[in-house]
Amino acid sequence: MLSVPAGSMRRMSEPIRVTVWNENFHETDEKYRADMAQRYPEGIHGAIARGLRDSLGEQVETRTATLDQPEHGLTDEVLASTDVLTWWGHIKHGDVDDAVVAKVHEAVLGGMGLLVLHSGHFSKIFKRLMGTSCALAWRSKDDAELVWTVAPGHPIAEGVPHPIRIPEQEMYGEYFDIPEPDELVFVSSFTGGEVFRSGATFRRGRGRVFYFSPGDQDFPVYHHPDVQRVLANAVRWAAPEQRSGRTAPGLVNMKVPDFTGASLNPEAGA
Repeated sequence: MLSVPAGSMRRMSEPIRVTVWNENFHETDEKYRADMAQRYPEGIHGAIARGLRDSLGEQVETRTATLDQPEHGLTDEVLASTDVLTWWGHIKHGDVDDAVVAKVHEAVLGGMGLLVLHSGHFSKIFKRLMGTSCALAWRSKDDAELVWTVAPGHPIAEGVPHPIRIPEQEMYGEYFDIPEPDELVFVSSFTGGEVFRSGATFRRGRGRVFYFSPGDQDFPVYHHPDVQRVLANAVRWAAPEQRSGRTAPGLVNMKVPDFTGASLNPEAGA
């Protein structure tokens, strides 16, 4: 079972430890890598990590992990020292090892924050946490996106313009097969009139989960300053206050307490 070393309650002055995960397929595949190098010379994971550092400065420490690394870069040691994991995947969902998914699932239930981005809606970990198909409608060209804030008092929406204007983006539309969110923060509209629940929070076990849809690999969305602001806010929202004892809630066999007079008033028999 994953656990964090004892005595490691996170102080507010300590940086949030973020692991930015990307399947890293488009960046390395011969068909896509030239175009990807133009949009994301550091890879999508590098762009997300840089955006977090630019937005949060000393409030965050970032590292990246990719599908092609041993255990997809998500070893026990990495997960145990991760406060928030961001997840971007597209084509290679099926290549993610089930054992790694199980470890990430356990880490989330134990309190690790998780940000699932764009086509990560079809990832094994998101579908496992949601318990639904997570299917949606889509169209991959000739669209602009407006991201409307529908929960202006939510921490993830702090400082975010209404709406965020993304000039080029893949369309995601309803119906989006997810459970009822704990909080719906953003709703998007597209050129064709479609709408989409594009920013939603969930709590699973002790962990906080945020799904945010903008971020297709064909467009430079993760360089957008307002998208970077949303991700930075989401990292702060999802970060657990506790670093020690981060284990998933378990089954506890409770004994009936002794409600006798002696147990309630130990001095009575003195």
